[in-house]
Amino acid sequence: MEWDFTTQDVVKGHADYTLQDFRSGLVEEVRSNLGPMDEAQLTRAFNLVYDLCYALATDKDIGEFMSGYAYDPPTCQFLAEIQPHMSDNATMLGAILQRLIVERVEANMPLVQAVEDAARWHTSVVDGNLPEQGQ
Repeated sequence: MEWDFTTQDVVKGHADYTLQDFRSGLVEEVRSNLGPMDEAQLTRAFNLVYDLCYALATDKDIGEFMSGYAYDPPTCQFLAEIQPHMSDNATMLGAILQRLIVERVEANMPLVQAVEDAARWHTSVVDGNLPEQGQ
């Protein structure tokens, strides 16, 4: 994806770019780059790409992340092939996650609690259990 603002603009709150904005852009990127597929295939591909971006954005061990798909060699190959192309997306997702934490700290939440709360909120949004508003 391409943006007309920087990751620092997002972290500092100078760009209003939300997790939902990112996810919407990423699903369109997946759709346009992987070609025709049904909705189930699109959902699975998007979830894989998003999980990879999240793992990269949160400095997870990529080997450990990939080992979760060891039972499915084509999925491992797909993830390995797209990983180099996800760097910018992962960096932007990291900026969004940082902004979520900064907002909580600015609201006088202790840092450890802010990180935990942002992580819970992120999980709720990704699981579809919480609307985008309510950051």
